[in-house]
Amino acid sequence: MSGTMTIYRRELRSYFATPVAYVFIVIFLLLSGAFTFYLGGFYERGQADLQPFFTFHPWLYLFLVPAVSMRLWAEERKSGTIELLLTLPVTMWQAVVGKFLAAWTFIALALALTFPIWLTVNYLGDPDNGVIAASYLGSLLMAGAFLAIGSCLSAATRNQVVAFILTVVVCFVLLLAGYPLVLEAIGAIAPQGVVDAVAGLSFLTHFESIGKGVIDLRDLIYFVLMILFWLYATAIVIDMKKAA
Repeated sequence: MSGTMTIYRRELRSYFATPVAYVFIVIFLLLSGAFTFYLGGFYERGQADLQPFFTFHPWLYLFLVPAVSMRLWAEERKSGTIELLLTLPVTMWQAVVGKFLAAWTFIALALALTFPIWLTVNYLGDPDNGVIAASYLGSLLMAGAFLAIGSCLSAATRNQVVAFILTVVVCFVLLLAGYPLVLEAIGAIAPQGVVDAVAGLSFLTHFESIGKGVIDLRDLIYFVLMILFWLYATAIVIDMKKAA
């Protein structure tokens, strides 16, 4: 555990050592506000909820989370510091988890800074804050799943741009799997069981389920397993690269 925390603190400090972290947070907050109040028609809807705010989160994360994850391992491999990192008295799993938790904490901080939007909707009306809290939880879990995928793909290449593109593609496919248009197309040629299986793999399906305010254990297990699977894959990829 101490090894994980050592890597965690090291990585978290590195985010704020350059202006990149502040630029990311500013961009995330500006886009969240723009999508909520302008594209989402927050005022025009006349409803006291944050549905427009959370509707755009999957698509925001599709580009912003890979921008965070692409440097996790690709930068270490390119600069050659990965050899130094792996000589520290930490296990491979501790290094992988420590890096992931630091990046996830950074994204959680950016998400937490959107609290003025929550205050705004409470000032203007009487929203169901339980639903909003559940949506924040779902958003954080989805960001973690995106991040775990990005961690694995970052470990697979030295090039951060390649890691970014690969992560966007994989996450986009997993988002698209739950899109109604895709599910309807599959339903036209396949039985309902296949449609349900495809929908079950989608970030969108599970995120929207949590966003309704009902925290189903199946949705939580999905995100937890998705994160653990990709982190385990990250450790395997790094071990293979080290052996090569």
